[in-house]
Formats: sequence, C-alpha cells, structure tokens
Amino acid sequence: MSVLIVGSTALDSIKTPKAENPRLLGGSASHAAVAASFFSPVKMIGVVGDDFPKRYLQLYRRHGIDLAGLQVKPGKTFHWSGEYEVNLNNRRTLLTELGVFESFTPHLPDTHKTTPFVLLANIAPSLQHHVLDQMANTKFVVADTMDLWLNIALPDLLRLLKRIDGFVLNDSEAHQLTKEDNVFAALRKIHQLGPKYVIIKKGSHGSILSGPHGFFICPAYPLHKVVDPTGAGDSFVGGMMGYLAAARGSVDQNIRRAMIHGSVVASFCCEGFGLNRTSRIKRAHIDQRVRELEKLTKF
Repeated sequence: MSVLIVGSTALDSIKTPKAENPRLLGGSASHAAVAASFFSPVKMIGVVGDDFPKRYLQLYRRHGIDLAGLQVKPGKTFHWSGEYEVNLNNRRTLLTELGVFESFTPHLPDTHKTTPFVLLANIAPSLQHHVLDQMANTKFVVADTMDLWLNIALPDLLRLLKRIDGFVLNDSEAHQLTKEDNVFAALRKIHQLGPKYVIIKKGSHGSILSGPHGFFICPAYPLHKVVDPTGAGDSFVGGMMGYLAAARGSVDQNIRRAMIHGSVVASFCCEGFGLNRTSRIKRAHIDQRVRELEKLTKF
C-alpha cells in the first residue's frame, strides 16, 4: 500500500560547531517521504518556489516519490536557518523565510484521495484538517506536531486529535499539552483527547508508544557520532509509516516493528547533514541495523 505524506518542503541552512552547510534539502515532508520510500510507494504533497534546485527533484524521483501533488509556485522556497550548540540537543533558529509556503494550501490529485496510510507531517493543524477533508477510505492516519501549534493553534489541534488514529509529539510538547511531568500520565491524558495510538519521541533515548495493547519502549539505535539531528523525528515517523503500509496484517500486529525500523532510519539521518546520509543508504543497511538493535534489546 502507499503512504500519503503532507508537510513542509524546505531549504535548510545548518550550522554546527564543526561545519556549516547552506540550502540543504529539508522540511518535514522531505525527510519523512525519503524515509518511507525504503518500504513502500510514497505520494508527497508540498510546495516549493521556482528557485528549488532541480537536483532535489531528482533526489525525490530516485526514491520513487510521486510528485504529482508537489506545487511549484513563483517565488522563494521556504528557507530555515539554524545553529546547533556543542550539545546537539540544543539549537536556535537564526532565520525563517516562509516564501511560497506562507500561502500553501494542499490540494490532492484525485489519485491521492484514497491513499490508505496518511502522515500529516508537521504543518499547521488547519492544513492538516484541509487534507483530511479531501480524503476517503483511509486506513491509518497519523499526525505530527510542534510546540508552535500548541501555542498559536491549540483549538485546531484539539479538534484534529478527534479525527486521527495516531499522534506523534516529543516529551516537552506532551508536557505542554497535558501539564503532566510524568510521561505515562501524559499519554493517558492524550488518549482522552482522541487518538488510539500515541507516540512520544525522546530524541536519543528513543520513543514510547501507548496503544490498545499497552506500552512499548522503542530504543534509539546507538551512534558513536552524531553529525546533524535535523529531520530525525520526521525520518522516524516516515520510516514507521512506510513499514506499516508495506506490512501484512493489522496495525496492532506491526506497529512495534515499524517503530524499530523508523528508529533505525532516523539513526542514518543523524550521521549526515540534511538528507545527505539517508539518501545514500539501501534497504539492506536498514535491515542490518534492525538486526543489531534486536540483539541489543533481547534478554
């Protein structure tokens, strides 16, 4: 089955204490779509300006990503610039230029409207609603979010939570949403808002799933060196959704293994700037790390 991924397509300028790379391919949809493409066909919805490099369009196509829903408009592509500290968990935004993304309205081609698996990657909740309004016969819909929408679009986000199957957020956002310091208490409260599955991302400490069959602690693949964590969270959820779309059986049967595969794809993302590392790996590299992670967590 296919995955429909809607989110931002951007040019990221990233600076770390050791290097600086301008105008890399980035955005939530880009990272998630490339990650999902290792497992299943992907249809990506987004918008870019007429300054968007052709080599990035070619990168999407090399991964078999359907670009029928990618809008190209006159103007500049969304550009984000950020700087990381020595502790790569800490970063600050230097510049945000929305460009054509400011007026983005996602329109789905007819061929996309019945895609069974849907990832509403990190964009405004109003746009996530607009996508769902165009969909029919979905099997599993997951939404990601960020602290900005909790601050400025909370009513829209709360309404969205009643329309989706799965919700993904990080631990600080879970605290912000529920006012709970304990992650398991936060998970319980988020379920009460609507979603059947809730995943809280904890960065280099992995993630936690709460679903109909209880909790699952998903580890992060251990890395000796992290180059750039930008897009790792999007890679995680994209890889998870791609695996779920390709797997036989129910979501309940496959979601734990899907999270492990997402975690491994995210580990490759962290080993290079932007999509430089992720776009060069093969499925065999992912499978090898999954086997290694399996050995590390058996007892």
